[in-house]
Amino acid sequence: MTGTANVPLADIYDRLYTAYGAQHWWPGDSAFEITAGAILTQSAAWANVERALANLNAAGALSPEGIAEISVRELAELIRPSGYYNTKARKLKAFVRIVDECAGGDLERLLALPTAELRALLLATYGIGPETADSILLYAAGRPVFVIDAYTRRTFSRLGLAPEMDSYDGWQSLFSESLPPDAETFNEYHALIVRHGKQVCRKRPLCHACPLSAICPTGVAAAVA
Repeated sequence: MTGTANVPLADIYDRLYTAYGAQHWWPGDSAFEITAGAILTQSAAWANVERALANLNAAGALSPEGIAEISVRELAELIRPSGYYNTKARKLKAFVRIVDECAGGDLERLLALPTAELRALLLATYGIGPETADSILLYAAGRPVFVIDAYTRRTFSRLGLAPEMDSYDGWQSLFSESLPPDAETFNEYHALIVRHGKQVCRKRPLCHACPLSAICPTGVAAAVA
């Protein structure tokens, strides 16, 4: 790790949880809704993703079978609120093909595959990168895989806890090697980081309102400036 901070990740989790409470993530009534949401939320505000999911549900297309039965053009129109809808329609179609080809159309069967095998399948699917794949693994499949996003990189870099290798795998190792492998904890921790990144640790941080300011080099510097 680099920087001046030397705080256990579990302590940071406790501080965030005390400040924000349980986040009840990921929103979704089914594994497929969670998976579709993970794909649609790429470069999109969640409120717009919810509108797209509502459109799919109203059209009876919020399932692998529903996505498979409609055309790419129809699908794109339904998910238009999420942005990049033509590309995302192809991504959803590609995912549904994986469900069909690798699990006979049974999503639960696909999600029951060993973690490494499932992650490799997801990463080989058009439009699914590491963050989306790990979101599906954690939130839809309940696997203890830590999701790394821009909020995580920003917050923990400011805390002086960036890994030596500034890559997705490097960041993921920072968490997986420092915390017990527990899906529920990883779920809550990631949700808390997102809440903190949106509300306080923004591009221009609100250090005066930060529950981590006492242990953050950036917050300490802001306090004495």
